[in-house]
Amino acid sequence: MIAAIVSLSVLGAVLGLLLGVAARKFAVDTDPLIGDIEAMMPGSNCGQCGQPGCAGAARAIAARAAPVTCCPPGGKALAAALAAKLGITLDLTAVVDAGPKLAQVSEEICIGCCRCLKVCPTDAIVGAAKQIHSVIREACTGCGNCVERCPTEAVTMKPVPVTLQHWVWPKPALA
Repeated sequence: MIAAIVSLSVLGAVLGLLLGVAARKFAVDTDPLIGDIEAMMPGSNCGQCGQPGCAGAARAIAARAAPVTCCPPGGKALAAALAAKLGITLDLTAVVDAGPKLAQVSEEICIGCCRCLKVCPTDAIVGAAKQIHSVIREACTGCGNCVERCPTEAVTMKPVPVTLQHWVWPKPALA
C-alpha cells in the first residue's frame, strides 16, 4: 500500500516537472497589446463584430484589420478607450450606442420552429419543437442572431431593464 502511494507520488512529481519544463521551453510569445485590448473588451463573445469572439476581435483590432468601433456591446466608451490605447483619432458620431439588449420571445407569435435555438451561440433560448420558446436572461449576450432567423418575428431585442441588481453608476462624459 505504501509502495503504491510512494511510486504514484514520485511519478506525479516527475511528470509535473516535465510538464513545467515543456511549458517554459515551448511557450508562445504573444503581443501584449492583444492581451490589453482583450482585457478591455466586454467578454461576451457574441460575434456581433464578425470575429470569433472577443479574442479574435482583439487580434483583428491590434493588426488594424478591424476598426475600433466593431464591438456593438462595448459601444462608444469602448471605442474611445481603444482609440486612446492605439493612439488613433476617432469620430464617434457614426457609432450607435443603444445600450445592452436582450432577446425576448413573444409567446403569442412563437410557432416553435426551433430556428432560433440553432443559431444561439450561448444556448440562451430554451424550448422544443412546436412548443413556446423562452430566453434565459443570464445567458443571453444580445448578439441578435435569433432575431434574424425567426420567420414570425416573435423574437425581438429589448433594452435591459434597469433593476437594482443590474444598475451601474454611469461614467462621467469626457469633455
